[in-house]
Amino acid sequence: MTTWHLIDGSGYIFRAYHGLPKMNRADGTPVNAVFGFCSMLMRLRQELKTDHLIVVFDAARKTFRNDIYPEYKAHRPPAPDDLIPQFALIREAVQAFNVPCVEQEGFEADDIIATYAAQAVAQGDTAVIVSADKDLMQLIRAGITLFDPMKNKPIRTDQVFEKFGVAPDRVVDVQALAGDSSDNVPGIAGIGIKTASALIQEYGDLDTLLARAGEIKQEKRRESLLNGGDIARISRELVRLKHDVPLVTPLSAVPPVDFQADLLIPFLRTQGFHALLKRVEAGQQNITARGVTLQTAPSQTTNTTATPSPAPQAFNPPSLTPNPYPLPRHYSLITTPAALTACLAEMTDAGVFAIDTETTSLNALQAELVGISLCAKEGVAYYIPVGHRGNSDAEIAASTVEENTENTLPLFSAPPPTAAPSLPAPPQLPKALVLAHLKPLLTNPALLKVGHNLKYDMLVLGNQGIPDITPIADTMLLSYVINGSQHGHGMDELAERYLGHTTIKYKDVTGTGKKQISFAEVPLEQAKDYAAEDADITLQLYQLFAQQLPLAKMTTVYETLERPLLPVLVDMERRGIKVDPLILKNLSNDFAATMATLEQSIMEAVGHPFNLASPKQLGEVLFDELGLPAPKKTKTGQYPTGVEVLEPLALQGYPVPQQVLQWRQLAKLKSTYTDALLTQINPATKRVHTSFSQTVTNTGRLSSNNPNLQNIPIRTVEGRKLRTAFVADAGNVLLSLDYSQIELRLLAEMADIKPLQQAFIEGQDIHKKTASEIFNVPLSEVTPEHRRRAKTINFGIIYGISAFGLSQQLGCSQSEAKQLIERYFAEYAGIKTFMDDTIAFAKQHGYVETLFGRRCFVSGINEKNPALKNFAERAAVNAPLQGTAADIIKRAMIRIGRRVEALGIREEKNTENTLFSPSLPPTPYPLNLLLQVHDELIFEVPATAADTHAAALKDIMENAAAPAVSLKVPLVVDVGKGMTWGEAH
Repeated sequence: MTTWHLIDGSGYIFRAYHGLPKMNRADGTPVNAVFGFCSMLMRLRQELKTDHLIVVFDAARKTFRNDIYPEYKAHRPPAPDDLIPQFALIREAVQAFNVPCVEQEGFEADDIIATYAAQAVAQGDTAVIVSADKDLMQLIRAGITLFDPMKNKPIRTDQVFEKFGVAPDRVVDVQALAGDSSDNVPGIAGIGIKTASALIQEYGDLDTLLARAGEIKQEKRRESLLNGGDIARISRELVRLKHDVPLVTPLSAVPPVDFQADLLIPFLRTQGFHALLKRVEAGQQNITARGVTLQTAPSQTTNTTATPSPAPQAFNPPSLTPNPYPLPRHYSLITTPAALTACLAEMTDAGVFAIDTETTSLNALQAELVGISLCAKEGVAYYIPVGHRGNSDAEIAASTVEENTENTLPLFSAPPPTAAPSLPAPPQLPKALVLAHLKPLLTNPALLKVGHNLKYDMLVLGNQGIPDITPIADTMLLSYVINGSQHGHGMDELAERYLGHTTIKYKDVTGTGKKQISFAEVPLEQAKDYAAEDADITLQLYQLFAQQLPLAKMTTVYETLERPLLPVLVDMERRGIKVDPLILKNLSNDFAATMATLEQSIMEAVGHPFNLASPKQLGEVLFDELGLPAPKKTKTGQYPTGVEVLEPLALQGYPVPQQVLQWRQLAKLKSTYTDALLTQINPATKRVHTSFSQTVTNTGRLSSNNPNLQNIPIRTVEGRKLRTAFVADAGNVLLSLDYSQIELRLLAEMADIKPLQQAFIEGQDIHKKTASEIFNVPLSEVTPEHRRRAKTINFGIIYGISAFGLSQQLGCSQSEAKQLIERYFAEYAGIKTFMDDTIAFAKQHGYVETLFGRRCFVSGINEKNPALKNFAERAAVNAPLQGTAADIIKRAMIRIGRRVEALGIREEKNTENTLFSPSLPPTPYPLNLLLQVHDELIFEVPATAADTHAAALKDIMENAAAPAVSLKVPLVVDVGKGMTWGEAH
């Protein structure tokens, strides 16, 4: 007797789609449902232990049921846009698994499944229907069972009773009475599942109930049954599954599954399902996603002894749950010179290896080096401790004994434990010795060093006397370039998402809270597993992303923008910028005094004291006591008091909201900068060292944190005062080089707006020109107010400003703002076309592109919610402009980094490697790039060489796009110089 497993493919697609996070393969195609479907098929082959599988799909929405009731399923929404392309891929997946796939016009998958099940029982076999669909519960009987793939267990008769209150053979009658809103099955109005089951239990079946409807005592129910008999009978025909579909492929013609790894591997590789692929390629029988057995040859598909699978549990993708069958791995401690020599030789022979450092702090410039891990082969990694302290003898002995006797590297052999007190530190090589041997490896130009967030490791090792690690690759940057903002780029997330592996977490070895210990105190055995795994995972991610990079067509972005920028950022972070603590203290006192004055003024206006920092109290004062125009209360019953509420009131002239906004701004500057910066000055360098991240923003812009120096306001007096605290060393000055109106220039370029292009080429005042055009006045008669309004419109258009938003900024009516926007688009018609085309491209592809090929992914562009959709459309329009500007300044920073290295060596050629214009003389003076703040770069140079450097830097920045992109619109850089950042800007 054969057991046939009938898989409800159509039902499972939607479960996989909604149950998994969004996933995209290298070319941007969504594949989360495909991944879930493949994982399910792989698991079923082992856990169900059968070669008789059939996957059944719906062929089309219109079936014979639409002839019975045209409104059947009429209200079902269309499939999500990112699911539609996955339907065909899932059918390809079934073919790749070499599993029979059936669909038939005019019938639903459920009807085909019901017919196959009936045929199986008729020929003496049994059928297991793989689905949790309630509509299939009616089929359960002797020889036919239902298996829930989500819960990994069969659905039994008692569960049907829980759902419908009747046995499986009466489910159809209950559904006919209750109807089904999801399929638009009408049923009888006012009767739900509970009432329907009670009626069927009492009267036996639907026909008997309808014949005796007049006996029903409840008047309303009786009338519904008497009047709705025909509807109930129609509903029964809609929910009753056919057992006699004229199958094109009868059960007798369906062959057993003949799994072939050679068919599956290319498909998995194309989709980027490396967590599944690795296990198929390894040819292992029990180490697939969630414990799925896959055979590597047809002869192995039957009569194979398998390791018992784990207990049934709910399906979860490898990207979300621990992999119960990790690949074999061998991690070793390096504690002797001989072992170190052998380890480094292995790295050298490989040519490519991963490196990771373990330290005592997230602050790379102040962290103590605790250990270094290396990996040149998947599953084989080494941990070299250099700064651990304080384990017991027993822990030391345990930590230095290798489990795998096949390891050929000589390892330290600890003496047997004694009763002596704890040693001050476990046995490990001297740090100086390790670094001396490691330095030639890390600086060898023939060896590729791979890291994850390698900038941190480069800063740590730079502090140890190894400042120039080259060449390099960074898996965090690779992931970011390929996948953008579609998901995070931390190692733990990437390991789960792409390798199906749950990593050891930092808290697992150090603990949390009051009991947390430093990594230097972690026993060597635990430290080895944690640290070596990091290097191992990094190497595996590199192997994966190195394959995906060319497929995603992102090689140029990675190789010319992100990878060469990394050492430039390392130098910037190591250098830092000097801050005058006295200026900070004075500013903090000034801000506090002004805040006190504002607070007193607010209290006097209100008539009593209250907590100004309390949104609840502030809302009550503004809207209940002062009677200002009140916004709608939140769900908690409070008035919102955010800037979006207070700013319009301030623009209308209400003094208290104006003062509250000013007080809040000062409070933020004081807490975030003047007070906080004092604690963030490095005691060794007397400078502040911000950290720049390349992998946070959607558009490629750098972000600054710890401290964030990009959010210091520039348009306020207080913000400009704060910039005066950033100073140059004696004898030096700060240079500020800032791209002028770069996004407007790029808009003119990318939208091909000839009038704007000509205005920029001629060096006209673009805001004045715009004012002349949209206000219809000669240039000579444009007033400062005209220009201010035009400037607001120019920059607002870049960010997709609405009539409401513009009216708020200009202090005019929405109708007037709408007219101004319409006049703007009429004057510069190409801008509207550019915006529409960009949005259309984003809707089709899910991303937009910069001039240099970077993909900026746009989530929510196809949302049905108008607010979310409009937000996404505005982001789509701005992303290519902001992203291209970010790419340009990165190109400039890379060339400036080369100039810093060259320092007067003139070997310029007209290539991508041009350091600076050959028309400018070389200079022997030092040049330090300190900060990048959006479109501005800050340098520290000797005062005597400031003008020379400024001219060279201006030339580099203005020509940074070339030769990759030839711009019609010139880029212009404004240069400032001063002893402080405030003076220079």
